[in-house]
Amino acid sequence: MNVINSVELSSLAQKQLKKLPMHIVVSFQNWVEDVEERGLEEVRKIPGYHDEPLRGELKGLRSIRLSKAYRAYYRVVDGAIRFVNVERIDKHEY
Repeated sequence: MNVINSVELSSLAQKQLKKLPMHIVVSFQNWVEDVEERGLEEVRKIPGYHDEPLRGELKGLRSIRLSKAYRAYYRVVDGAIRFVNVERIDKHEY
């Protein structure tokens, strides 16, 4: 099994990162570094990220918790290079 340890950001996610509070950006950067160092499968086991598959309209995406309010949404892209594509980062609506 190939280890997924590359993270790419959509242009929307890159724009959103510029407008987020610094502590959210730092949390996201920590997650990216963890994925690059340990691989996605290992990082998914870390309870603090609350990595989970989504249902309904967002089926096919997974989310991680960056704070009580913010989530990052990503999908695993399978190709010659396996990587995580972060689709967006925003405030979670309850």
